[in-house]
Amino acid sequence: MDVVFLLMVGAIAGTLAGLLGVGGGIIIVPLLVVFFNSQGVNIDVLMHVAIGTSLATIVVTSLSSIYAHHQHGAIDWPVFKIMSIGVFTGGLFGAFIANFISGENLKITFSIFLLFISMQMFFGGKIKAHRKLPKPRGIVLVGTIIGSISSVMGVGGGSMSVPFLTWCNINIRNAIATSSAIGFPIAVSGTLGFIVLGLAVPNRPELSIGYINLPAFISIVISSVMFAPLGAKMAHRISTVYLNRLFAVFLLMVALRMFIS
Repeated sequence: MDVVFLLMVGAIAGTLAGLLGVGGGIIIVPLLVVFFNSQGVNIDVLMHVAIGTSLATIVVTSLSSIYAHHQHGAIDWPVFKIMSIGVFTGGLFGAFIANFISGENLKITFSIFLLFISMQMFFGGKIKAHRKLPKPRGIVLVGTIIGSISSVMGVGGGSMSVPFLTWCNINIRNAIATSSAIGFPIAVSGTLGFIVLGLAVPNRPELSIGYINLPAFISIVISSVMFAPLGAKMAHRISTVYLNRLFAVFLLMVALRMFIS
């Protein structure tokens, strides 16, 4: 049953990663919290392991999404090349910050983050693009901020990079595709940080490298890689407005459950 649950998490996360360019972490982290809590993992490391494992899965899932979106010619590679410098640096910095936040405070912080993202996704259709991309230094700075927050929260950054890119007059489909690519350097740097910083930490679940739990990582990756191309294909065929709002309600429910518990 544990394996089935993790495979379902991967399938949902992979589909959403391809469809919305969100990396899947906003689904993976809260569900891993539920999973590791049921396994009796110590609260001091529970959130760190959930976030680290989520970032590790995004490394693989994002590659699958990148390939699918590249087949449609939707990724803005010049923007990605500049922004990836900032998000990679931010990813390392975010992992460093997360290591010094207690598990309980990290849980509360993530709950608040989910509330914010749910509101953003629900009302996202009302954001109007009204400017161009900033200069390269500005893009790197924005990328560093997005990378730092994403690494602390264990997400691919799409919930922030997609609104930023659309705000800068980039087509929503291109923004989603480019965001999927941006999730890769965030996940790589964040994963490296969570591995190194978690190596000497006690009370981690068995079969973990740093804060990365290998059984959960493998189970989620198997199904997420299969479903990410499906989400990417859907992103180029259907409107995501209603799905965004349904997903926002789901995030709100998850956030409230995590916050209350």
